Amino acid sequence: MSRIFIFDTTLRDGEQAPGFSMQPDDKLRMARALAALRVDVIEAGFAASSPADAQSIMNIAAAIEGPIICSLARATRSDILAAATALAPAARKRAHVFIGTSPLHREAKLSMSRAQVLEAIRSSIAFARDHFEDVEFSAEDAIRTERDYLAETLSVAAAEGATTLNVPDTVGYTTPEEIIDLYRFLDGAVDRRDEVIFSTHCHDDLGMAVANSLAAVRGGARQIECAVNGIGERAGNCALEDVVMALRTRQDFYGADTNIDSTRIITASRTLSQITNAPPPRNKAIVGANAFAHEAGIHQHGVLQNRATYEIMKPEDIGLVTESIVLGKHSGRHALAARARALGVVLEGEQLDRTFTAFKLVADEVGIVDTAKLAALLAEVSTQRPQALWKLTKVDIRSPIAANAWPVARVELDHGERGRVTDIASAPGALDAAFAAVSQMMGMAARVDSLEMQYIAAERDVPSTDGQGASVLVEMTVEVDGDVYAGRARARDILPCCVSAYIDAVSNAQAIQALSAAGRSCPQEQAA
Repeated sequence: MSRIFIFDTTLRDGEQAPGFSMQPDDKLRMARALAALRVDVIEAGFAASSPADAQSIMNIAAAIEGPIICSLARATRSDILAAATALAPAARKRAHVFIGTSPLHREAKLSMSRAQVLEAIRSSIAFARDHFEDVEFSAEDAIRTERDYLAETLSVAAAEGATTLNVPDTVGYTTPEEIIDLYRFLDGAVDRRDEVIFSTHCHDDLGMAVANSLAAVRGGARQIECAVNGIGERAGNCALEDVVMALRTRQDFYGADTNIDSTRIITASRTLSQITNAPPPRNKAIVGANAFAHEAGIHQHGVLQNRATYEIMKPEDIGLVTESIVLGKHSGRHALAARARALGVVLEGEQLDRTFTAFKLVADEVGIVDTAKLAALLAEVSTQRPQALWKLTKVDIRSPIAANAWPVARVELDHGERGRVTDIASAPGALDAAFAAVSQMMGMAARVDSLEMQYIAAERDVPSTDGQGASVLVEMTVEVDGDVYAGRARARDILPCCVSAYIDAVSNAQAIQALSAAGRSCPQEQAA
């Protein structure tokens, strides 16, 4: 079994991409998550790019133990010295020296001849070895570099003491077949010591970063450069979670594995999402919200019998504790009965039919029926008494004139039994004030744990009576007494949509607590 080293560039290539910038404290927090994940190398930044980046690298070098801490550096003495200074506190450190080698980079960017690039590699790697025992060399835009010349550049770097030779697909241009052939060529053409390894760094411009990285392993690469959630320049980098789980799940094919603690993957992914405010798409492999979710009735029936029918890995393998059966409009009777049984309610015969009909109506309206909504539905069907649901009818915000004053929210709700109820509250923010007013009326305090909002624009060629014709979708989780409950709402405007989602989440919390109070066993709903 071959050991593949994981070089994480979330804090360098990932962080320098638009929309993913991080503050120094955030980078340190992410570095701790990467260390817990047991990556082999953390590329903490580009020391010469700015004093702030250099300081951030130094903070990580001083605080993080275990992984090698690395800084990127151009093939210049000043960059290498900046890296050496920033990495001084690290117990294990690496300089990552790069220069463009393709004809396009040599001519358009560097204005250097082939001989001049070779001399820059020779002198910079030799200088880096004066300051580092561990030096990596990257031939930028290697995939579009002439093969014989690429082999020569890597041989020169190895001769001067580079311990890792990186062959990056800087622009995401190659294919799996090409990259396997390239690495096999380089394995025979590059003059290097036995301990010097090849590395791969693939971008996702054509959607093949993970496939190309895995192909490079088949060609002989022993280090993969990647980023959590696949973030990075343009379309991103090879996603760490994808390539790690591909190697682990298909060890029979690749004959290779990593030292990654895969049970920390979901924590690292969510830490990055919180820091950057950019969660992965729902259908993202491994860490997306739908990666281990099943709504289709046929799939659910199979999973209920044996999870392996539709799951090639376990959610626990990545540290995810979740209920894989998602109840929605595509779900069947088997899934509904199983989830109801988990809540302590046995549905059979006519009661199952009646409940399933009511469930389909709710699912068509709200999409996903989580545990709390199901609890409310079961209570309604069993008692044959409609639940007293809260609905938003009006919300007004009065903004203060004084800079240090708080907004005041007046919220009006309609209750199924009590009729119209109104209350006011004040808080530092308008939404907080509205949430507080709702909590006062519903008699349950809750803290917003997460809020995701989508503004769904109307098609340009579809006429609208209200100008925009758009809608807002809000998905929210709230914490009540240490437990987390989900809510969602769709509305025309942002403010009422957020308030309606809060009402939905708190209503779900009340339904769960009512079911528990009735003496039934209820598993806690996990926040997605």
